[in-house]
Amino acid sequence: MLRRLCIFCGSSSGRRSVHGQVVQQVGRLLALRGIELVYGGGNIGLMGALANACLESGGRVIGVIPQSLVDKEVAHSGLTELRVVGSMHERKFLMAALSDAFMALPGGYGTWEELFEMLTWSQLEIHRKACALLNVDGYYDPLLQMADKAVEEGFLRAANRDLLLADTDLERLLDRVCKQCAIEAG
Repeated sequence: MLRRLCIFCGSSSGRRSVHGQVVQQVGRLLALRGIELVYGGGNIGLMGALANACLESGGRVIGVIPQSLVDKEVAHSGLTELRVVGSMHERKFLMAALSDAFMALPGGYGTWEELFEMLTWSQLEIHRKACALLNVDGYYDPLLQMADKAVEEGFLRAANRDLLLADTDLERLLDRVCKQCAIEAG
């Protein structure tokens, strides 16, 4: 069952308002469904907006942040729980341990790296947790095309390409993640 969803997203808000609107929807939907949010612990950008939307809707939010970012005053002080770790590697490990599944929203290098590490761990069978990508307004179209190209060129097996669940519709994607979690639990 999906009790906790780890979401990777930008520490920037981006240039288009659609991204902020989507994180608001995600935060509210998680709270509505009783799914706890695990995220990077920041109070800025899409990350902060996501946490705030979830909290304002009555949800529970666990942030995981390295001490170096706490020292830069980017930690969210109003979370249900904030776990401070020593490094980015410890952060990813703890986020993975706390979560039942992973989802990426729009973001940059950090977002992509975190998602790809979880996908790699799934491919290597280090875990069997769902990895998903919410493709907001076509933001991830080029990435999805690259994954298909990797299959076409023989660098990625089709079965491993299928490890990445992607959709443009939030509720449909969350339902697919929940279904995958039930299959893995069952």
